[in-house]
Amino acid sequence: MIEAVIWDFGGVFTTSPFEAFARYETERGIPVGTIRKINSTNHEHNAWAQFEQSKVDIDGFDRLFAEEAKLLGHHIPGRDVLPLLAGDFRPDVIEALRRVKAASLKTGCITNNMPHNAAGGTAAGRSLYSKDIMAMFDVVIESAKIGIRKPNPRIYELMCEQLGVTPDVCVFLDDLGGNLKPAKAMGMTTIKVESGPQAIAELEAATGLKLS
Repeated sequence: MIEAVIWDFGGVFTTSPFEAFARYETERGIPVGTIRKINSTNHEHNAWAQFEQSKVDIDGFDRLFAEEAKLLGHHIPGRDVLPLLAGDFRPDVIEALRRVKAASLKTGCITNNMPHNAAGGTAAGRSLYSKDIMAMFDVVIESAKIGIRKPNPRIYELMCEQLGVTPDVCVFLDDLGGNLKPAKAMGMTTIKVESGPQAIAELEAATGLKLS
């Protein structure tokens, strides 16, 4: 029986930044998929990984990402990438979280994020909406605060410890398959988020709750 639902944030409660990456690349004549390729190359130690663990500041990320892009023959400053991360909210997924919370299941969020305000200012409405979502989690673990990022197994262990549950009674939702593998290996039920309706349907099946 499921006792806890653990969520990623970006790409789950918001649309994927991959669409914004593709638009940026197309507008500049850069092969679509280049930014994703940079992010996935040497993924434990590259600019992205260091930034999400607060090992470099914005200037450092800007420089390191540009160096990695240059190795592929392209000019992409890291500062150009940061504004592309903000997607549109998915109200149906947010409502699903509310219903999970109302059903008295434990809720957690594990997010690979950047140092506070690294992507620049956000609209007041977006900021308030984010706070509203965050208030529904019992535990929030942010990579930039603890210096560990998914898919390091320790970050999932920390979540289970703080929620007071074992992995076998947890569902974990993330939009990246690589982040789901360690959770699944630990015994969690995993859901790869490709769209709001798809994720909600799979979560309903896992929990037995009506979430839409």
